[in-house]
Amino acid sequence: MCRFLVYKGSDEILLSKLILDPSHSILKQSFDSRLRLDTRRGQNNADGFGIGFYTDPKLGSAPCLFTSTVPAWNCTNLQRIASKTASRLIYAHVRATTEGSLSEDNCHPFSHGSLMWMHNGGLGGWKYIKRRLSERLDDKWYLGVGGGTDSEWAFALFLDTLQRMGHDPSSIPEQGFGPTVLRKAMLKTIALINEFIDDIPKSVIESENVDTRSLLNFAITDGHSVICTRYVSSFTDEAASLYYSSGTQWQERPSTAAAGTRDFHMERRDKGADIVLVASEPLTFERENWVNVPTNSILTIHKQTVMVHPIIDKYYSPNPNHFRSSAYVQAKGLTSNEKAPVQPSILPDLEGTHGKKSRGVALPLGARVYGSPPERLGSSPLSTGGRNTSGWLADHGSDESSDTQGSESDEPERGEPGRNRAKVAQYFPELTHNPR
Repeated sequence: MCRFLVYKGSDEILLSKLILDPSHSILKQSFDSRLRLDTRRGQNNADGFGIGFYTDPKLGSAPCLFTSTVPAWNCTNLQRIASKTASRLIYAHVRATTEGSLSEDNCHPFSHGSLMWMHNGGLGGWKYIKRRLSERLDDKWYLGVGGGTDSEWAFALFLDTLQRMGHDPSSIPEQGFGPTVLRKAMLKTIALINEFIDDIPKSVIESENVDTRSLLNFAITDGHSVICTRYVSSFTDEAASLYYSSGTQWQERPSTAAAGTRDFHMERRDKGADIVLVASEPLTFERENWVNVPTNSILTIHKQTVMVHPIIDKYYSPNPNHFRSSAYVQAKGLTSNEKAPVQPSILPDLEGTHGKKSRGVALPLGARVYGSPPERLGSSPLSTGGRNTSGWLADHGSDESSDTQGSESDEPERGEPGRNRAKVAQYFPELTHNPR
């Protein structure tokens, strides 16, 4: 499957500082995807790439897209453009195809008007829901699909949903559609996909061995707000990996520049954020720079404020100790953000209901979370907030009704620059493991 990157900053940044230069840039992920463990295809995301970015408003509100079927590492034009182009809002995507042929029409990101869309994952039972999904669409969105990927059809469904909510996707509001509208449209899109899959006859699922689980890591922006999801339609499985990082400056370490390497880090001078990055895989190998987005969550970026909310549907549960398996995403050529499972002997009996399905992890609205479900086992209740011995941090107090007011939280302990490199294996074992 694919890898994507989102940058939103108060100032413009050269695309090369995100796409080409970092130690684990998305260009490097196109041929060395450390969190992609699909042994059938190695660690390559070589089926094309795309970048999208917003330019000066005087040139129009629509994003500029550059896509190619050439592998990202072998595209000279990408290096030329990235080193001379700057933007405040950037999408980048490297593709490993699961649906659709190798063509530029199938390369992400996709756009319509001021809206831009990317996807990492796949729609469950796609061949069996494609007709129903397409039949729901207004002719405008049905005819607008130019490629053959489930990702573009999901974008068409999002546009149709936005229109049915009373907002014209072709319009270009001066301040965008707003984070509330985009988030509601995203949640409705996910709910519709689940409905289509639920309507597949059980007899077909059994006879055709249909995998009905969806991996829906979506990213949508109107040029002002960004909405990202990390989602799997399962009670027991982890979603594909997703991280975010925020701070005041994304810069190169002078010490490494002198040595001929390009090692970037996120500098944080205060609790504010001038820069927010969202990525399938961290662009650096320093754990303290990156926050794990919990499975089945929706992340909102508005005015440089990051908010993470749980996606409350039939796969949601308020049980914070629920443990999910990463076996499914590994089989799909991905892995979860989570650390290796804790030994079963010390796990609570999460499946002791004898046949009842366990559910997902719950987060209070606006909570910032550090850590992973295995770390949270045995932790203190959510309501206490703050730091605990399990290594999981959460802070409450954001206004649930506000889309511009984010939550504040204690920051994880931060080491001296470069001193955490020895801990890479501890925090990111996937990134230091090279499968044979």
